[in-house]
Amino acid sequence: MVIKRDIHLKKLIDSKHNGMIKVVTGVRRCGKSYLLFNLFCQHLKEEGIADDHIIKVDLEDRRNKALRDPDVLLNYIDSHMTDRQMYYILLDEVQHVSEFEDVLNSYLKIDNADVYVTGSNSKFLSTDVITEFRGRGDEIRIAPLCFREFMSVYQGTREKGLEEYMLYGGLPKILEYSTVERKTEYLKGLFKKTYLTDIKERYKIKNDDDLEELIDIVASSIGGLTNPTKLENTFQTVKHSNISHTTIKSYLDMLQDAFLIEKSMRYDIKGRKYIDTPAKYYFADMGLRNARINFRQYEETHLMENLIYNELRLRGMSVDVGVVVKNEKDANGVSVRKQLEVDFVCNQGSQRYYIQSALRLPNEEKREQEVRSLKSINDSFRKFVITEDLISRYQDNDGVTFMNIFEFLLNEDSLRI
Repeated sequence: MVIKRDIHLKKLIDSKHNGMIKVVTGVRRCGKSYLLFNLFCQHLKEEGIADDHIIKVDLEDRRNKALRDPDVLLNYIDSHMTDRQMYYILLDEVQHVSEFEDVLNSYLKIDNADVYVTGSNSKFLSTDVITEFRGRGDEIRIAPLCFREFMSVYQGTREKGLEEYMLYGGLPKILEYSTVERKTEYLKGLFKKTYLTDIKERYKIKNDDDLEELIDIVASSIGGLTNPTKLENTFQTVKHSNISHTTIKSYLDMLQDAFLIEKSMRYDIKGRKYIDTPAKYYFADMGLRNARINFRQYEETHLMENLIYNELRLRGMSVDVGVVVKNEKDANGVSVRKQLEVDFVCNQGSQRYYIQSALRLPNEEKREQEVRSLKSINDSFRKFVITEDLISRYQDNDGVTFMNIFEFLLNEDSLRI
């Protein structure tokens, strides 16, 4: 089964010959190796690059164990560079090489070496790219399959596909399993045996009960505002644990650094400033989130919000949670200060979009409820309501565009039309 990953492939293509080490990162099993060794290699060959100018080393393969020695690996690569033409060096699971930072930095000043690597989350994260390559590391973040990629190989209707995608997520391996049992087993095992093990090994966590409890709490409250202090209170009252908000913040940072979750900050739209706390957390893959809590909480409203967030991030946007402060009078004529929420404030260069996620719009009252915060924003940037209702795209008298979730997900230019 061949799954096109054109969005991420373009990132690699655009980074060619930029004089930096291209570091492909992302949550485990999202397809980093396949992207680099299959799709990118195919691109190079289509561009006329000869096989002997593509140096590929899978360092996870025991057959290449000798190449995990840094000096042996250097000699191996150097021995294959026999002329002044460009060589493309592709190293998978580079963390298996001791002193791999020195190996990679050795090629920064070689004009005809273009280097691409992947690495394990337990030893090679975003922070490593920043610190280890002296400003010469170019991180290329890879995500699980988006819905467009998922549907390119899914055998079924888009409605059934969306249901499966929201339940089991977009890790490529999921598409190879046909039964609920196999999908569930795969996701649960991956979370427990791979992701948690990575984090424990990297940060040397021995007593991991609080970490696991925290993951369950965050997974149960996607789309909900929270902060370390609030979570500390939850642990004290519900879990009877004395874990501090400082430790909770550290754990949340670990989960973000392992690409499992992302944090979305609150932004005061009228005041044009960030509100430090609370924030929202979203999972990089909804299947992993659902598996973590044993598929107990399948709330379409929150899952759809997570789905939209991931798609916006995939499109290269920074995504905040919007707040509009508005003064209104209550039934007694007393002025009341209210905070209206905008699900997403999306920025990309000079462009901004305001987006509300609304699972259903059954009546005019619900529709007005969703656009209330959008109507309170006094600028010219575009405003959207995305719904699962099977509606044709339209714009109301207030300039708010209503769009079906399938149009949004399946057309990457849907916000620009």
